[in-house]
Amino acid sequence: MSELATAIDNLADEDPAELPLAALTEQLIELHWQMARLQAQIARRTHVRYSSN
Repeated sequence: MSELATAIDNLADEDPAELPLAALTEQLIELHWQMARLQAQIARRTHVRYSSN
């Protein structure tokens, strides 16, 4: 969870207009994957399973 908080803080501290598009894209993708990993950890710990119909 601290990795996710750090990633969010890093994005919040930067002005997106000052970042090259590739760097911004890379940071957003990394943030997305960290959020997905956190959701998976929460699901495992709470025994929540996603079911699609």
